[in-house]
Amino acid sequence: MRVVLRLPERKEVEVKGNRPLRQVLEELGLNPETVVAVRGEELLTLEDEVREEDTLEVLSAISGG
Repeated sequence: MRVVLRLPERKEVEVKGNRPLRQVLEELGLNPETVVAVRGEELLTLEDEVREEDTLEVLSAISGG
């Protein structure tokens, strides 16, 4: 799958195989609790299965108060 990281710099990486989003993020060295992932227009949960043919966009989760 193609993963577009915007953390904040834009970087693209390729990941092989189908698996839960949490596993993909951990494989990329990202803390799953600090990012959000989008596939097309769909916001993904950490349990969602992502497939090799998918394109994901991963963004920093920013909170303020």
